[in-house]
Amino acid sequence: MNYHKLKLSPGLYFVGTPIGTARDITLRALDVLASADVLAAEDTRSLRKLMEIHGIPLDGRNIMAYHDHSGPGMRAKLLAALDAGQSIAYASEAGMPMIADPGYDLGRAAQEAGHLVTSAPGPTALTTALTLGGLATDTVLFAGFLPSGSSQRRSRIEGLKDVPATLAFYESPKRIAASLVDLAAILGSNREAALCRELTKKFEEIRRGTLEGLITSVQQHQPKGEIVLLVARGTSEKISEDEIDTQLRQALKTLSVRDAADLVSGATGLKRRTVYQRALQLDQKG
Repeated sequence: MNYHKLKLSPGLYFVGTPIGTARDITLRALDVLASADVLAAEDTRSLRKLMEIHGIPLDGRNIMAYHDHSGPGMRAKLLAALDAGQSIAYASEAGMPMIADPGYDLGRAAQEAGHLVTSAPGPTALTTALTLGGLATDTVLFAGFLPSGSSQRRSRIEGLKDVPATLAFYESPKRIAASLVDLAAILGSNREAALCRELTKKFEEIRRGTLEGLITSVQQHQPKGEIVLLVARGTSEKISEDEIDTQLRQALKTLSVRDAADLVSGATGLKRRTVYQRALQLDQKG
Protein backbone atom coordinates (compact mmCIF):
# COMPACT_ATOMS: atom_id res chain seq x y z
CA MET A 1 0.00 0.00 0.00
CA ASN A 2 1.62 3.26 -1.19
CA TYR A 3 -0.78 5.79 0.25
CA HIS A 4 -1.79 7.17 3.65
CA LYS A 5 -5.25 8.10 4.87
CA LEU A 6 -5.29 11.76 5.81
CA LYS A 7 -7.66 14.05 7.66
CA LEU A 8 -8.27 16.57 4.91
CA SER A 9 -9.60 20.04 5.63
CA PRO A 10 -12.92 20.80 3.93
CA GLY A 11 -12.27 22.10 0.44
CA LEU A 12 -11.69 21.34 -3.22
CA TYR A 13 -8.49 19.43 -4.06
CA PHE A 14 -7.41 19.42 -7.71
CA VAL A 15 -5.47 16.20 -8.28
CA GLY A 16 -2.89 15.87 -11.04
CA THR A 17 -3.14 12.48 -12.75
CA PRO A 18 -0.69 10.77 -15.16
CA ILE A 19 -0.79 11.75 -18.81
CA GLY A 20 0.39 8.27 -19.74
CA THR A 21 2.37 5.99 -17.45
CA ALA A 22 0.28 5.25 -14.36
CA ARG A 23 3.28 5.37 -12.01
CA ASP A 24 3.85 9.07 -12.76
CA ILE A 25 1.29 9.95 -10.09
CA THR A 26 2.60 11.55 -6.89
CA LEU A 27 2.32 10.01 -3.43
CA ARG A 28 0.38 13.04 -2.20
CA ALA A 29 -2.13 12.64 -5.03
CA LEU A 30 -2.68 9.04 -3.92
CA ASP A 31 -3.18 10.24 -0.33
CA VAL A 32 -5.80 12.78 -1.40
CA LEU A 33 -7.67 10.26 -3.55
CA ALA A 34 -7.71 7.80 -0.65
CA SER A 35 -8.85 10.37 1.90
CA ALA A 36 -11.35 12.74 0.24
CA ASP A 37 -14.99 12.54 1.28
CA VAL A 38 -16.15 13.01 -2.31
CA LEU A 39 -14.54 11.98 -5.60
CA ALA A 40 -15.23 13.78 -8.88
CA ALA A 41 -13.67 13.31 -12.28
CA GLU A 42 -13.84 14.42 -15.89
CA ASP A 43 -13.84 10.71 -16.81
CA THR A 44 -15.04 8.43 -14.02
CA ARG A 45 -13.75 5.30 -15.75
CA SER A 46 -10.22 6.67 -16.01
CA LEU A 47 -10.11 7.65 -12.34
CA ARG A 48 -11.61 4.33 -11.23
CA LYS A 49 -8.98 2.42 -13.23
CA LEU A 50 -6.16 4.58 -11.84
CA MET A 51 -7.32 3.95 -8.27
CA GLU A 52 -7.54 0.22 -8.95
CA ILE A 53 -3.97 0.17 -10.30
CA HIS A 54 -2.70 1.80 -7.12
CA GLY A 55 -4.89 -0.23 -4.78
CA ILE A 56 -7.01 2.64 -3.49
CA PRO A 57 -10.49 1.44 -2.43
CA LEU A 58 -13.61 3.49 -3.04
CA ASP A 59 -14.84 2.64 0.47
CA GLY A 60 -18.44 3.21 -0.54
CA ARG A 61 -17.75 6.47 -2.35
CA ASN A 62 -19.20 7.12 -5.78
CA ILE A 63 -17.21 9.00 -8.41
CA MET A 64 -19.25 11.96 -9.60
CA ALA A 65 -18.88 12.90 -13.28
CA TYR A 66 -17.97 16.54 -13.83
CA HIS A 67 -17.26 17.42 -17.47
CA ASP A 68 -18.32 19.82 -20.22
CA HIS A 69 -21.71 18.15 -20.58
CA SER A 70 -22.65 17.62 -16.93
CA GLY A 71 -23.77 21.23 -16.65
CA PRO A 72 -24.45 23.53 -13.70
CA GLY A 73 -26.48 20.83 -11.93
CA MET A 74 -23.44 18.72 -11.03
CA ARG A 75 -21.47 21.81 -10.07
CA ALA A 76 -24.28 22.76 -7.68
CA LYS A 77 -24.10 19.30 -6.05
CA LEU A 78 -20.35 19.59 -5.56
CA LEU A 79 -20.68 23.09 -4.11
CA ALA A 80 -23.34 21.78 -1.74
CA ALA A 81 -20.88 19.14 -0.54
CA LEU A 82 -18.35 21.90 0.14
CA ASP A 83 -21.01 23.88 2.01
CA ALA A 84 -21.59 20.78 4.15
CA GLY A 85 -17.92 20.77 5.17
CA GLN A 86 -16.74 17.91 2.97
CA SER A 87 -13.49 17.49 1.08
CA ILE A 88 -13.64 16.89 -2.68
CA ALA A 89 -10.91 15.43 -4.88
CA TYR A 90 -11.36 16.35 -8.56
CA ALA A 91 -9.26 14.75 -11.32
CA SER A 92 -9.02 15.46 -15.03
CA GLU A 93 -8.97 12.59 -17.48
CA ALA A 94 -5.20 13.10 -17.62
CA GLY A 95 -2.82 15.80 -16.44
CA MET A 96 -3.57 18.82 -14.30
CA PRO A 97 -7.13 20.06 -13.73
CA MET A 98 -7.81 23.62 -14.89
CA ILE A 99 -5.42 23.29 -17.88
CA ALA A 100 -7.77 23.18 -20.91
CA ASP A 101 -10.19 21.40 -18.60
CA PRO A 102 -13.79 21.78 -17.35
CA GLY A 103 -12.51 22.08 -13.78
CA TYR A 104 -12.09 25.80 -14.36
CA ASP A 105 -15.75 26.66 -13.70
CA LEU A 106 -15.82 24.46 -10.60
CA GLY A 107 -12.67 25.99 -9.15
CA ARG A 108 -13.85 29.52 -9.84
CA ALA A 109 -17.24 28.89 -8.24
CA ALA A 110 -15.66 27.29 -5.16
CA GLN A 111 -13.27 30.22 -4.72
CA GLU A 112 -16.06 32.78 -5.07
CA ALA A 113 -18.05 30.89 -2.42
CA GLY A 114 -15.12 31.23 -0.01
CA HIS A 115 -14.06 27.57 0.06
CA LEU A 116 -10.53 26.25 0.24
CA VAL A 117 -9.20 25.42 -3.24
CA THR A 118 -5.81 23.73 -3.40
CA SER A 119 -3.89 21.22 -5.48
CA ALA A 120 -1.96 17.98 -5.35
CA PRO A 121 0.07 18.81 -8.47
CA GLY A 122 1.28 16.36 -11.05
CA PRO A 123 2.39 16.05 -14.68
CA THR A 124 1.02 18.04 -17.58
CA ALA A 125 1.34 17.43 -21.30
CA LEU A 126 2.34 21.08 -21.78
CA THR A 127 5.47 21.11 -19.60
CA THR A 128 6.44 17.60 -20.70
CA ALA A 129 6.32 18.67 -24.35
CA LEU A 130 8.35 21.80 -23.62
CA THR A 131 10.97 19.64 -21.94
CA LEU A 132 11.28 17.37 -24.98
CA GLY A 133 10.45 19.66 -27.89
CA GLY A 134 13.81 21.38 -28.25
CA LEU A 135 12.39 24.89 -28.65
CA ALA A 136 13.00 27.93 -26.46
CA THR A 137 11.26 27.75 -23.07
CA ASP A 138 12.21 31.13 -21.59
CA THR A 139 8.96 32.67 -22.87
CA VAL A 140 5.98 30.47 -23.73
CA LEU A 141 2.36 31.19 -24.64
CA PHE A 142 -0.07 28.33 -24.09
CA ALA A 143 -2.91 28.86 -26.57
CA GLY A 144 -4.94 25.74 -25.77
CA PHE A 145 -7.02 24.21 -28.56
CA LEU A 146 -7.32 26.09 -31.85
CA PRO A 147 -10.87 26.51 -33.25
CA SER A 148 -12.11 23.66 -35.43
CA GLY A 149 -13.29 25.90 -38.29
CA SER A 150 -10.59 27.13 -40.68
CA SER A 151 -11.69 30.78 -40.78
CA GLN A 152 -11.88 31.04 -36.99
CA ARG A 153 -8.62 29.14 -36.66
CA ARG A 154 -6.80 31.45 -39.07
CA SER A 155 -8.17 34.49 -37.26
CA ARG A 156 -6.87 33.12 -33.96
CA ILE A 157 -3.44 32.42 -35.46
CA GLU A 158 -3.28 35.95 -36.90
CA GLY A 159 -3.66 37.27 -33.38
CA LEU A 160 -0.66 35.20 -32.28
CA LYS A 161 1.58 36.04 -35.24
CA ASP A 162 3.65 38.71 -33.53
CA VAL A 163 3.79 37.19 -30.04
CA PRO A 164 7.52 36.92 -29.11
CA ALA A 165 7.20 33.50 -27.51
CA THR A 166 7.15 29.80 -28.25
CA LEU A 167 3.52 28.94 -29.01
CA ALA A 168 2.01 25.78 -27.52
CA PHE A 169 -1.24 24.17 -28.67
CA TYR A 170 -3.22 21.06 -27.81
CA GLU A 171 -4.53 19.34 -30.92
CA SER A 172 -6.36 16.20 -32.02
CA PRO A 173 -5.08 13.76 -34.67
CA LYS A 174 -8.11 14.52 -36.84
CA ARG A 175 -7.35 18.26 -37.02
CA ILE A 176 -3.55 18.38 -36.84
CA ALA A 177 -3.01 18.43 -40.63
CA ALA A 178 -5.44 21.31 -41.19
CA SER A 179 -4.00 23.26 -38.26
CA LEU A 180 -0.44 22.85 -39.56
CA VAL A 181 -1.50 24.13 -43.00
CA ASP A 182 -3.11 27.24 -41.50
CA LEU A 183 -0.14 27.84 -39.16
CA ALA A 184 2.30 27.60 -42.08
CA ALA A 185 0.20 29.94 -44.23
CA ILE A 186 0.13 32.66 -41.58
CA LEU A 187 3.33 32.21 -39.57
CA GLY A 188 5.54 31.06 -42.44
CA SER A 189 6.33 27.58 -43.69
CA ASN A 190 9.92 27.75 -42.41
CA ARG A 191 8.92 28.39 -38.78
CA GLU A 192 10.45 25.71 -36.55
CA ALA A 193 8.03 23.43 -34.73
CA ALA A 194 7.76 20.20 -32.77
CA LEU A 195 4.87 17.72 -32.77
CA CYS A 196 4.82 15.82 -29.47
CA ARG A 197 2.42 12.90 -29.13
CA GLU A 198 1.55 10.11 -26.70
CA LEU A 199 3.84 11.62 -24.07
CA THR A 200 5.11 9.16 -21.41
CA LYS A 201 3.27 6.34 -23.20
CA LYS A 202 4.65 3.33 -25.09
CA PHE A 203 4.54 5.03 -28.49
CA GLU A 204 5.84 8.45 -27.39
CA GLU A 205 7.14 10.38 -30.38
CA ILE A 206 8.64 13.82 -31.01
CA ARG A 207 8.68 15.05 -34.61
CA ARG A 208 10.86 18.15 -35.12
CA GLY A 209 11.24 20.32 -38.18
CA THR A 210 9.67 23.26 -39.98
CA LEU A 211 5.91 23.65 -40.26
CA GLU A 212 6.22 22.68 -43.92
CA GLY A 213 8.20 19.59 -42.99
CA LEU A 214 5.65 18.56 -40.37
CA ILE A 215 2.84 18.93 -42.90
CA THR A 216 4.62 16.41 -45.14
CA SER A 217 5.31 14.14 -42.16
CA VAL A 218 1.67 14.14 -41.07
CA GLN A 219 0.45 13.50 -44.60
CA GLN A 220 2.78 10.51 -44.92
CA HIS A 221 2.29 9.13 -41.42
CA GLN A 222 -0.96 10.13 -39.74
CA PRO A 223 -0.25 10.58 -36.00
CA LYS A 224 -2.42 8.97 -33.36
CA GLY A 225 -3.12 9.87 -29.74
CA GLU A 226 -2.93 13.11 -27.78
CA ILE A 227 -0.82 15.85 -29.41
CA VAL A 228 0.99 18.93 -28.14
CA LEU A 229 2.22 21.17 -30.97
CA LEU A 230 5.00 23.65 -30.27
CA VAL A 231 5.83 26.46 -32.71
CA ALA A 232 8.98 28.55 -32.37
CA ARG A 233 8.70 32.30 -32.05
CA GLY A 234 9.33 34.19 -35.26
CA THR A 235 12.26 36.41 -36.01
CA SER A 236 11.64 40.10 -36.36
CA GLU A 237 12.18 41.51 -39.86
CA LYS A 238 11.88 45.11 -38.70
CA ILE A 239 14.98 45.31 -36.56
CA SER A 240 18.18 46.33 -38.39
CA GLU A 241 21.69 44.97 -37.86
CA ASP A 242 22.74 48.37 -36.47
CA GLU A 243 19.97 48.19 -33.87
CA ILE A 244 21.01 44.68 -32.89
CA ASP A 245 24.64 45.79 -32.55
CA THR A 246 23.60 48.76 -30.43
CA GLN A 247 21.66 46.52 -28.04
CA LEU A 248 24.51 44.01 -27.87
CA ARG A 249 27.17 46.66 -27.18
CA GLN A 250 25.06 48.03 -24.37
CA ALA A 251 24.50 44.58 -22.89
CA LEU A 252 28.18 43.61 -23.22
CA LYS A 253 29.17 46.48 -20.94
CA THR A 254 27.88 44.53 -17.93
CA LEU A 255 27.16 41.00 -19.16
CA SER A 256 29.07 38.04 -20.54
CA VAL A 257 28.74 37.19 -24.24
CA ARG A 258 26.38 34.34 -23.39
CA ASP A 259 24.14 36.44 -21.14
CA ALA A 260 24.13 39.39 -23.55
CA ALA A 261 23.05 37.11 -26.38
CA ASP A 262 20.27 35.63 -24.22
CA LEU A 263 19.03 39.11 -23.30
CA VAL A 264 18.96 40.49 -26.85
CA SER A 265 17.59 37.28 -28.34
CA GLY A 266 14.72 37.31 -25.86
CA ALA A 267 14.00 41.00 -26.46
CA THR A 268 14.03 40.84 -30.26
CA GLY A 269 12.72 37.34 -30.97
CA LEU A 270 15.79 36.59 -33.08
CA LYS A 271 17.41 33.17 -33.02
CA ARG A 272 19.84 32.91 -30.13
CA ARG A 273 22.57 31.30 -32.27
CA THR A 274 22.56 34.24 -34.70
CA VAL A 275 22.67 36.81 -31.88
CA TYR A 276 25.37 34.87 -30.02
CA GLN A 277 27.65 34.75 -33.07
CA ARG A 278 27.26 38.51 -33.55
CA ALA A 279 27.95 39.11 -29.84
CA LEU A 280 31.17 37.09 -30.17
CA GLN A 281 32.29 39.22 -33.11
CA LEU A 282 31.60 42.44 -31.25
CA ASP A 283 33.34 41.18 -28.12
CA GLN A 284 36.45 40.19 -30.10
CA LYS A 285 36.55 43.68 -31.66
CA GLY A 286 36.47 45.13 -28.15
